[in-house]
Amino acid sequence: MNIKSHTFDRLRKAFSSGLDIVEYAGLLVIACATTIAMYQEVMVMVEARRVALADLLLMFLYLEVLAMIGQYAKSGQLPVRFPLYIGMVALARYLILDLKDMGEWRVISVATAILLLTIAVLIIRYGHVRFPYSEDADEKVDKPYVRE
Repeated sequence: MNIKSHTFDRLRKAFSSGLDIVEYAGLLVIACATTIAMYQEVMVMVEARRVALADLLLMFLYLEVLAMIGQYAKSGQLPVRFPLYIGMVALARYLILDLKDMGEWRVISVATAILLLTIAVLIIRYGHVRFPYSEDADEKVDKPYVRE
């Protein structure tokens, strides 16, 4: 029984290490691809000698993706708010770029989607502050005046 348990523990550790390597390799690929896309967008702006609001929002999207990767690499956790922020900015960019070709209902739909994502962020944030995870509660005991 002890030999099986020891073998199982070794297999589980090896599997976990293998998944960590694949996970970090994936993060590296995403970070490199995002950086390349950001560089390409900067070159387009330089060539055009013009910066539009849509360009800035796209750059902000790239920065949010990089921030999400950085947060995940540091803590091993991905806050749900990051993809929601990315969704809000992406929808705002879509609204700005295609506003001329959109009907009233499509504009209202996109604006409603942005509002719903914003409400979701507020609910998640409220829930996190009001009902902290056990790890967060321990941190707040150590640092009672720290606000996020």
